[in-house]
Amino acid sequence: MTPSARCERACPAAAGEDGGASPAHRRIRALDALRGLAVVSMVLFHLCYDLRYLCGVGMPWFGGFSQDLWRASISWTFLLIAGAMCPQSRNNLRRALRYLACAALVFVASLLAGVDTPISFGIIFCMGASTLAAWLVSELGLPRGRPAEALLLFLAFLLALGIPSGGVGLGDRVWIALPRALYSTPWLSWLGFPGPTFASGDYYPLLPYSLLFLSGASLGGWLVARGYPDWAYDATCPPLEFVGRHALAVYLLHQPLILIALGLWA
Repeated sequence: MTPSARCERACPAAAGEDGGASPAHRRIRALDALRGLAVVSMVLFHLCYDLRYLCGVGMPWFGGFSQDLWRASISWTFLLIAGAMCPQSRNNLRRALRYLACAALVFVASLLAGVDTPISFGIIFCMGASTLAAWLVSELGLPRGRPAEALLLFLAFLLALGIPSGGVGLGDRVWIALPRALYSTPWLSWLGFPGPTFASGDYYPLLPYSLLFLSGASLGGWLVARGYPDWAYDATCPPLEFVGRHALAVYLLHQPLILIALGLWA
């Protein structure tokens, strides 16, 4: 069980794997490597999490602000890159449905495993729903791909960080309280208003996190229009690039493998 019944676990997921090529089918190797670095960081984060909270290993440094900062560095990177890949993807609708199918698989697996709080509306779900939103924006022909738009979406994301905690503000610092009725129903947890009995091992609702994803999508659209710099294509780190290209598979497999390894060690 997590140290708090509500949303303590961060399971940053893999950013889309089919969006790493430009319209000319050149992979943006710098983004692959950055995504791979985030995946490695995610695996280490979950190893530390399991050691402390599931195995009882004394790790006093892994908690509080340091844990939150590490978690955010991973999940924010994934969401921004996944959003930036939307303009590169061949089929965002298929990509969104794949994410949502994986999110359902993760929920069922975490429920059956019974090791920790089951994962409801985690980061894979957020990526799927946000990719679906980006696809709808594209289908409607709405303007996108402007730096100012990306900045405004990012600022809106920062201001919306407090929504799951009860209002508008940064994190737990709520400046404007929202009506409590929004948090009294179990049906709005996916949106960002967790109900009174809601608990999840990984919680990334659409508010605020879809705003971060769409900020990345807007920035990615601008970069596609003006062209990525040559160094983004030429940068190379084969091990990280390989992990980055297979990020979703690593996300789905790493936690069971860690738990098996820790079980054998114990």
